[in-house]
Amino acid sequence: MDDIRQLLNEKLSVPLWPTAGKALDLKRGATYRAAATGEIKTIPIGRLKKVPTKWLREKLGIEPAA
Repeated sequence: MDDIRQLLNEKLSVPLWPTAGKALDLKRGATYRAAATGEIKTIPIGRLKKVPTKWLREKLGIEPAA
């Protein structure tokens, strides 16, 4: 969890899979389904889907580093 916390404090967005999916304790298929239904907020960048770290920190209840 410390690796995820550090990554979320350093980046503005992270890959949907595996970073965001694993942080939310979801398997690959469940992660993409949740993104398709809007349960996971994503930013499309071409074919890639990125997850804003601000949204992910809020979802996980992690405060950003001061």
